[in-house]
Amino acid sequence: MSIYILALLIGIVAGLRAMTAPAAVSIGAALGWLPVSGTWAAFLAYRFTPYIFGALALVEFVTDQLPGTPSRKVPQQFGARIVSGGFCGAVLGTIGGSMIGGLVAGVIGAVIGTLGGYEARKRLVAAIGGKDLPIALLEDAVAVLLGLFVVSSVVP
Repeated sequence: MSIYILALLIGIVAGLRAMTAPAAVSIGAALGWLPVSGTWAAFLAYRFTPYIFGALALVEFVTDQLPGTPSRKVPQQFGARIVSGGFCGAVLGTIGGSMIGGLVAGVIGAVIGTLGGYEARKRLVAAIGGKDLPIALLEDAVAVLLGLFVVSSVVP
């Protein structure tokens, strides 16, 4: 699969859950699926990096359920998702030989994931009678599974 499509997809993951994308990329690097050794992204494969990003992703899963959590479309949340998508896309792009192309694809994916995820969640919640928790958990699962699919699909 094209590195640009994978970068776009990891950006979508970042749009759904900002910290799940770097957690997936770091786990992929630590497992050797993403050959980042000798690149600027080598730190992702360090021993404790996946644990740090994994913990941040878990915190995000919990805080997403809290009633006071702001919308993903407010500037701070949207910006964090764009930065996360761009960063993760750049990592994949580096592996594929085009860091800037990966970064751009990751940013585009983050915008798609943020706005599309918001609309999908809003409509699904309305369709099941206003219960947000099941849809939020479904969104968590989609982000995790898509992130793992992406990092396991990279072929350098």
